[in-house]
Order: sequence, then C-alpha cells, then structure tokens
Amino acid sequence: MEILEQNYTQKELVLAGINNAGTHFAGVMQREIERVSEVKVHLTSIHLSPAKPVLNEITIDFPKQELKNKVIIIVDDVGNTGRTLFYAFQPLLEILPKKVQVAVLVDRKHKSFPVAVDYVGLSLATTLREHIKVILKGDDEEIGVYLD
Repeated sequence: MEILEQNYTQKELVLAGINNAGTHFAGVMQREIERVSEVKVHLTSIHLSPAKPVLNEITIDFPKQELKNKVIIIVDDVGNTGRTLFYAFQPLLEILPKKVQVAVLVDRKHKSFPVAVDYVGLSLATTLREHIKVILKGDDEEIGVYLD
C-alpha cells in the first residue's frame, strides 16, 4: 500500500475526511491501514460547504495543537475541480504539520485549483456535464462508483 510505503517511518497518521462521504471513506482507509500495519491512524473530519466555502467557517474535529508535526492526509470521495480540497487546507494553515497529502476515491481531471492528488483509487476522464455518484455503505463497506 503506497500510503504505508511513503510514510513507513511514521508511527501515526491522521486521516481527515471532508464532510460525510470523505470521512466515511477515510474510515474505510483507517481500518485497512491498521489491518496491514502497526501505524496508529487517527480519524477526523473537516467540515465545509463545497458550494460556498467562504461563507461558513471551515472546521476540523481534532485539536489543532495535536496536529502539529503530524502527517495528515485529506480524504474525499471525488476530486473534481479541486475547490473543495483547496479550501479543506484552511484549518491546517494555523499549525505546522509534518506533511499534508490528498487521497480521493475517484479523481476527475478537471482541476481549476492548484491541488495535486497523491493517492487515487480510480482516475476517470469525463466531460464536465457527467456526474460521478459514489456509494459508501453497509457493514461490509460496499463501495460503488457510477457515472451518470
């Protein structure tokens, strides 16, 4: 698993999921990482309004002082224009993490914001009119990706 290889010397890692879908996917990642390694994975959520990120406060459910000098991976279900990911960095600007990376289940190549995705489950070349639907549900963590 590439996350473990790049962060092999780390004893702990913070997965910060964006809103509900990103946090759910981060939980799936947490269970898999802890299943195959001894890395302690902390799970947290970043809350923001994807449609209007500047109108509401962007928050993270983790004490900011405890994020200092940690490896943080921001997790979302779909990376589209990069806007949501771009604004998800905002609460981390008040601290000095060791490293910040991005993981998405599906990456669409329509970036309008300067955000590179480090870990990708599936990369899709789509038109701007097409919609990606991600299903994350159930105890067995069924994952489905559908193109509308």
